[in-house]
Amino acid sequence: MTAGSGLLHIEAPPESLVMSGGLFHGIQLWVNLPARDKMMAPRYQDIRGGQVQLLTTADGGALLRVIAGELDGHQGPGITHTPITLLHATVAPGAEITLPWREDFNALAYVLAGRGSVGADRRPVHLGQTAVFGGGSSITVRADEQQDSNAPDLEILLLGGQPIREPMAHYGPFVMNTRDELQQAVEDFQKGRLGTIPAVHGMTEGGL
Repeated sequence: MTAGSGLLHIEAPPESLVMSGGLFHGIQLWVNLPARDKMMAPRYQDIRGGQVQLLTTADGGALLRVIAGELDGHQGPGITHTPITLLHATVAPGAEITLPWREDFNALAYVLAGRGSVGADRRPVHLGQTAVFGGGSSITVRADEQQDSNAPDLEILLLGGQPIREPMAHYGPFVMNTRDELQQAVEDFQKGRLGTIPAVHGMTEGGL
């Protein structure tokens, strides 16, 4: 979703999942827009599991889902205005992956489940932790040989993008470049000027 000039939205899990119960992850990743694009028209892209680019390592030790951006020539379906790469990796116990990475991108790893290590020096990471990689042309992730019973594999989000290097001002859900722009954004919200996008896949206008 691109908020752009303003978009009022509500995220809600499907009613069937709420009724049946079970574990699911909800991740919000905010990618800043450069100043020249801040006021572009809002847009929404619905990406289903079957649309992501599926890759495996040569030894079959990891499944990679390229969601947005590009990895080693493989393009994900997600369209972003700020160049990024976002993928979800499932790494089997004891398996290691080393992925090519753009040197002009930063790189992060967020652990959704399991335990492992990152980087050439194998810094340990576990559920809920984020690792920030240093510069370089590749990133390395390894799953521990032994995993917890409730997490048979290491599940990890790998992401990074091209730094914008512009001033940033934020207040609640509003992210702009200056305080004056923030005040204008809050005023636009209060006066009902934010855009709308039609409901999709059976959702109501209220987001349910």
